[in-house]
Order: sequence, then C-alpha cells, then structure tokens
Amino acid sequence: MIRIISCLLLLLVVNAPAAARGTGDLGLFIERASSSVQIVETSSNTSIGRVDGLGDLSHASVVYSRDQRYAYVFGRDGGLTKVDILKAEISNRKLQSGNSIGGAISQDGKLVAVSNYEPGGVKVFDADTLELVADIPASFGDNQQRSKVIGLVDAPEGKFVFALWDAGEIWVLDMTDRGNPVIEKFKNIGLNPYDALITGDGRYYIVGLFGEDGMAMLDLWNLSAGVKRILPDYGKGEQKLPVYKMPHLEGWAVAGDLAFVPAVGSHEVLVIDMRSWQQAARIKVHGQPIFVMARPDGRQVWVNFAIPDNDTIQVIDTQNLAIIKELNPGKGVLHMEFEPRGEEVWLSVRDENRVEVYDTRTFERRNSIAATKPSGIFFTARAHRIGL
Repeated sequence: MIRIISCLLLLLVVNAPAAARGTGDLGLFIERASSSVQIVETSSNTSIGRVDGLGDLSHASVVYSRDQRYAYVFGRDGGLTKVDILKAEISNRKLQSGNSIGGAISQDGKLVAVSNYEPGGVKVFDADTLELVADIPASFGDNQQRSKVIGLVDAPEGKFVFALWDAGEIWVLDMTDRGNPVIEKFKNIGLNPYDALITGDGRYYIVGLFGEDGMAMLDLWNLSAGVKRILPDYGKGEQKLPVYKMPHLEGWAVAGDLAFVPAVGSHEVLVIDMRSWQQAARIKVHGQPIFVMARPDGRQVWVNFAIPDNDTIQVIDTQNLAIIKELNPGKGVLHMEFEPRGEEVWLSVRDENRVEVYDTRTFERRNSIAATKPSGIFFTARAHRIGL
C-alpha cells in the first residue's frame, strides 16, 4: 500500500504543471554590447531572465505577438530573432539582410515586416515560422536604384506603411492577400525622410524630413488626397545646430489635441495642434531632443537628449507647457518606457550599465537593475497598440 501511494505521489509531481506566469506585465530591454536581452517584470521591477546570441543590437527594436509571449527582435545586422519570453530562449532566428533598421507586426499578428537599409526594401515573414512571404525592393527612379527604408509601421486593414530615405517617397503596402501584395506609392514628399510615426488610431502617418524644414503627413483614411506638408516653416531662417543623433518620432507624445515632437537641429520640442496641424508652441529644452514621450494619461511629457546632454531628462507639464522637473540619472540615457498605466517609467543609462525605474508622480528612483550597455526598453503592452 505504501509503495502504491508513493508511486501515485511521484506521478502527481512529474505531471504537475509548471508555475504559471502572465505576460501582461513583462517586457525586455536591449543589452547592445553583449548581443543579449534581459527579460523584466514591471510588477516587481525585477529582471527575471536573459537571452544571449541575438547578433548586432546597436539599433535594435522589438514588437510582440498578440498573446505577448513572443518578442520579435530586429537587429542592425539584418537579424530577425523570435524570443520566447516565458522560456527565456530563442525560438527562431534568421539573418534576412545585410543591414536593417526595425520592423512591425501586422494587425492580425500573422505577419512580421522588416525594413532594410542593405539591400533597400521590406521583407515580410510568417510570424509563426519566419518563412519569407514577400520581398519588396525599394526601387526608385529608373528602378536601378535602391533606397534605404525607414519608418516602417503597421496600419489597420492589413497594411504596412514606410518611407524611402533616398527617394523621398511614402509607400503603403497592402498584405491582405499575402500571395498578392499591393503597393501604393506617394512621391516627392520631401528630402530625406528620417523617421515616422502613426497616430494611435491608425489614421495619420507622419514623416520627419531631415533634408528640409517641415513634415509630411498621409491620411490613411483618404489616400486619394495624397501627402500634405505640415509645419513647413519651422526652423526657417534659423541657424541649425549640428545633429549628433537623429531624433525619433516613434515615441511622439499626444495630450488631448496637442502633439509634442522633437525638433531637428535645435533645442526645442514642437507642439502641434492636431485639429489644424499647425504649430501651437515651441518649448525650449536642455539639449537636442531624441525621444519625446507622453505618460499614458497624457499629463506629462518626458524628454531625453543627444550628446553632450544625454545625462539629463526633462519633464513637461502638458497643461501649461512648462518644464516641471529635471532629472540626472547618469551618462547615456538612451531610451524611456512607461509602465502600461504610467505610474512608473524605466530609463536605460547606457554608459553606467544600469536601467533605472522612477515614480512619475514623485520623481523618486524606485529601483536600479544592472545591465550591459542597455538601450531600448520594450514592454508587452505594446502588443495591443497600433504602430508599436
């Protein structure tokens, strides 16, 4: 009888399920110098695992599967890596180009698209298997030239949108029928589009222009209206400063009817009235802004800066457009990511090998996590947001 009971107990232990863990409060951050990512939990502000072997992560970005279990990491070396964040291991990895600059996941979560510098174009993969579905060369002019692709985002109705740096164009790629991709091209949008964003409702695709003042906007609900130039005069007649690092528009900040975006070549954050798409204000800041990001409730905007001012964070109150706090987390603050409801924000401090967590109400530091040259921080809440 004792032997039978012991065998039954052993059977129960062997077949006991592994400890369950939800994915909604997880995320990861890039360790660019060691080809690795750390997996983190926001409820406890702790690191819970590390995955190595992800290649060149010097300009890496991440999107998530709909169930928030898998992270798709886009490396600068053209690597596309599917990471299982529950098992803390690589599920699949593919070197799909010579030089890539980010990607997106489709509205239904079934396709992953990668934007490439070399060779210029977009490749689309099956999200489950990473098998190639479509190869879209960014050919322009006489079709013998290839452009670098930037600003790739997902859009509603099975579309991806991206811009061509060399050609000055925006392309809308419809992957509704994966066997028959359809491309609509918008030319002469301006010189050297350098980064882009899509509004949270998926309607407006906005591209920053490095080669001239202003931005280009495409209304995805009314493609027949073509591209509209917005803020055409900002910076005109002023002497621009050297640009040490390109600003990013992906993390643009929206508060009510106002949008906050980094200015190119000046120490300012631009405020746009989204009802008219005209400039509403210009806010003088500490340095050349890189990321201008809104707390999820829109009450605050947090700004980091290019060298030599990248040890500083400034916080803007969106009600009065005033700077209400300045923090100095350390040298090399590269990226910020708010927790899903915004009570805390995580900052990567690359040159001091740590990631710090701050309370967004009191501005007190809540935790510090050791890391190897950390850069981008990406939480799984992005899985359910357009353009992220």
